[in-house]
Amino acid sequence: MTHLVVLQHLEREGPGRFAEEARRRGWAVTVCRPDQGEPWPRLGPDQALLVLGGPMGVGDIGSQAFPWLKGEVALLRECLECERPVIGLCLGAQLLAHAAGGQVVPLMAGEPPVRAYEVGWGPVAWTRPQGQEPVLAGLGDSLPVLHWHGDRIELPAAATLLGSTPLCAEQMFRIGHHAHGLQFHVEVTEAALQTWLDEDDDYVRMALGPDGVDQLRAGQALWGEEGERQGRRLINNLLDRVASLLGEYPLL
Repeated sequence: MTHLVVLQHLEREGPGRFAEEARRRGWAVTVCRPDQGEPWPRLGPDQALLVLGGPMGVGDIGSQAFPWLKGEVALLRECLECERPVIGLCLGAQLLAHAAGGQVVPLMAGEPPVRAYEVGWGPVAWTRPQGQEPVLAGLGDSLPVLHWHGDRIELPAAATLLGSTPLCAEQMFRIGHHAHGLQFHVEVTEAALQTWLDEDDDYVRMALGPDGVDQLRAGQALWGEEGERQGRRLINNLLDRVASLLGEYPLL
């Protein structure tokens, strides 16, 4: 049985739709919480790794507040070296890029550049032809997604850029054909988003202004249904890629 091993860093940021789609395939899904001192998983040949998001960052590696970050980067480097399937979301994408030799820097915009945050709903445009990238199959020219970050990834030389936005060029990438990073969020269910808005409302208002929470709720009403439909397509494309790498037939 294919086994999706999830590294989760915060109670509210779970695997969401990735876990739902993996279980629909009959896969096992195990969540590991390194932030709570749980031991690192010993990955076997039938296992893939999903690394979730969180408010900590690459700049916190080595911090006493997040001692597990260093071990997580080491695990990602091991996965890259042995070509184990990996999917990184937001923080997970940043750690994946860092493990491969990239950098993560504060997001800046404007002239002169000032600190910027990409929070809320907006389209990611694909930068590669779908015929050359199976994970983009059936997604059209762009995908409406939820953004929730204030950093950008400077990709390593080994990475291929797959998707961008005007504010932050590095939205989706792959390293080789086995590791994919997504700066945005397709995993978040509508119920989970409400929890994010309740628990992280200060960050939303800092990024978007006093009416930031209302803006996000309006974006959810406008884009949520399409974002879920196409987001699940992207999730299943990624899981199909994992299945092919682990020797399974993709879901039909």
